[in-house]
Amino acid sequence: MARRVVVALLGPVHWSPPGVDLAQWRAALAEDVIDLFATLNEVEVAVAVTPADRALADALVWPGTAVYEVAEPTPNAVFAALEGYDQAAVLVSDVPDLPALTVGKLLRPLTSRPVAVAPVEGGGPGLLGVAVRLPAPDWLPTLELDTATPAEARANAPRPGDVAVTTGWRRLRGPADLATLDPAFEGWEATRALLSGARRPT
Repeated sequence: MARRVVVALLGPVHWSPPGVDLAQWRAALAEDVIDLFATLNEVEVAVAVTPADRALADALVWPGTAVYEVAEPTPNAVFAALEGYDQAAVLVSDVPDLPALTVGKLLRPLTSRPVAVAPVEGGGPGLLGVAVRLPAPDWLPTLELDTATPAEARANAPRPGDVAVTTGWRRLRGPADLATLDPAFEGWEATRALLSGARRPT
C-alpha cells in the first residue's frame, strides 16, 4: 500500500470576524483542521509552517505529529521537504468544517494521475489543496494556495488530464463564508467556541 501523508499548511490568515482576535482565530481554525486530519484512516498527518510560526504548530499538534519548517508557505515547499512517502496532500488551514471525505477525494486520483487539485467552492480565488505522487513533477509550478487556480496547475503539464480537479469546499476568508457554517455539522469545536464567545453579550 502507498504511504500517504496529509499536511495542514498553516499559512497566513488575513481576516477574522468582528470581535475576534486574528491570532486566536488563526489558531482555532488550524486546531480544528489538525483535529480533523487526526481522524483520517490510512494516512499519516503532518503540519507545515514557516520558521516564524513554529511555536503555533507546536502548541496545536498531537504528540508524535511531524512538523515541517518550510521557507515559504506553498505546497511545493512542503513536497520538497517530505521524505519516505509515495503520495502527499497539502491543504489550507482555514477550513475548520471540512468533510473528511473531501480529503479522500483529493488523494484518490493519484492512482492514475500525478497531481490533483481541489478548488475553492463557488469559484473563489485560490485552492483548497494540492495532492501529488512524490516526488512532485518538475512541471508543477509554484502554487500560492490563496491565489492559484486549476488552470495554473495545468499550465505546464504534458497533458491537461495529468492534473485532476476534485471536489472543492469553501474557505473562511470573509463574512459571506462565515455565514455558511452549519451549527449542526459535527466538529470545528475550537472555531465554534471562539465564535460563541465573540457573540456573547458583554
